[in-house]
Amino acid sequence: MSIDPAAAERLKELVGPKGFTEDPRQIAPHLLEWRGKYRGRSSLLLRPHSTAEVSRILAICDETRTPVVPQGGNTGLVGGQIPFDGEVLLSMSRMNRIRDINSDGMSAVAEAGVILAQLQDAADRADCYFPLSLASEGTCTIGGTVSTNAGGINVLRYGNMRELVLGLEVVLPDGRVLDLLHALRKDNTGYDIKQLFIGAEGTLGVVTAVVLKLFSKPVERVTAFVALPDVRSAIALLHRMQHAIGGLVSAFELMPRIGLDMVLAHIPQTSDPLQTRAPWYVIAEATAGANSPLQEPMEQCLAVAIEDGVATDAVVAASETQREALWRLRESLSEAQKPEGGSIKHDISLPIAAIPDFLLRGGAAVEKLVPGVRAVPFGHLGDGNVHFNFSVPQGGDSAAFLARWEEISRVVHDTVQDFGGSISAEHGVGVMKRDEILRYKGTGEVEAMRVLKRALDPHNILNPGKVIEL
Repeated sequence: MSIDPAAAERLKELVGPKGFTEDPRQIAPHLLEWRGKYRGRSSLLLRPHSTAEVSRILAICDETRTPVVPQGGNTGLVGGQIPFDGEVLLSMSRMNRIRDINSDGMSAVAEAGVILAQLQDAADRADCYFPLSLASEGTCTIGGTVSTNAGGINVLRYGNMRELVLGLEVVLPDGRVLDLLHALRKDNTGYDIKQLFIGAEGTLGVVTAVVLKLFSKPVERVTAFVALPDVRSAIALLHRMQHAIGGLVSAFELMPRIGLDMVLAHIPQTSDPLQTRAPWYVIAEATAGANSPLQEPMEQCLAVAIEDGVATDAVVAASETQREALWRLRESLSEAQKPEGGSIKHDISLPIAAIPDFLLRGGAAVEKLVPGVRAVPFGHLGDGNVHFNFSVPQGGDSAAFLARWEEISRVVHDTVQDFGGSISAEHGVGVMKRDEILRYKGTGEVEAMRVLKRALDPHNILNPGKVIEL
């Protein structure tokens, strides 16, 4: 499709010279997702600077039936932020004010274009803590993390973005503004409308501002890197740690040896923190307020785990520099897979107790399809979210391997279904899993999603073709 010239002129006049570009060189970075799997096209990029402008943009688009795709930091991994058919691209980058940090009420108000790391820093300066933490936190935006219900490493303790949102400001597809910017912790006055837009990937409305929960800043922090004989031992260690330190484990991240080897081979300034190799590792972190010592109980827990054979070795960070070095091993894993050739990725969640058996069965099923494939499963074991990734066999043809993405994903997702899991844990649906969810969701649930989409976006102008197709 092409954008109607008359509609384009109205939109450009509305936002002014600073609020749009038609320069293909400036638009190009917005059209390619991080992994390079999805490439889109658009001739008009809009950058509104206020909710009022977003409202008028959507009113014009609805009136002229001009499709529009909202975009935050372009860090999504399922194609939800990419305009595939020449739609208007709506970047929220200029809506980047932190409107308020309320340390008494433990809340913050941030516009959709605020970078996650900037909000973390602002909360820290106010002696507060915002716990959402992702590998992409230096580029992802608050609006994007709301629209995808982002997770990250601290879900075990603090929950997904859905649990961190108190209120929203949302522009509906016809331009109406919903002012739901309430900081109340309790509000039982009917339907909780804001929940419709969290995880909707910009298909029901455009999030322009968010009220977020803040927490007391952690004073005590202990971080351990632990070697383990198998995944079942990792689960046992999690239970031991939670019991030993009173449920204060914030993060519990699983890594396989092959993943650590990739990081050590391709990421500068990394080193193996342990002397001996192991099949599996976890990075565990616990946090607490003042006068809540964590180091001794953590070390005692690890010593007993090693004595009992649950763990084989461990190191506890003795400084912030060491802590950052340990986390760099985990947070660089996705980047480290790139030089290894084509990688087929899955973002799944499972009952935690089922993960060991799933990894064995799912890995064997993909190995049968692609002999020599390299399984690289890692992620947020503490909340059941596994990034079940596969790298091309050593020396294999990456293009031929990636061409089998759908075939391999079908096998993986069918296995996930058998174990009572979900085919999307924190990345969303986008276009990648839009058709897949029809296979795994009940017909009533799918139709309810379509009813909501038709009710809020009857002309299907807002991120069409993503999440659910009408």
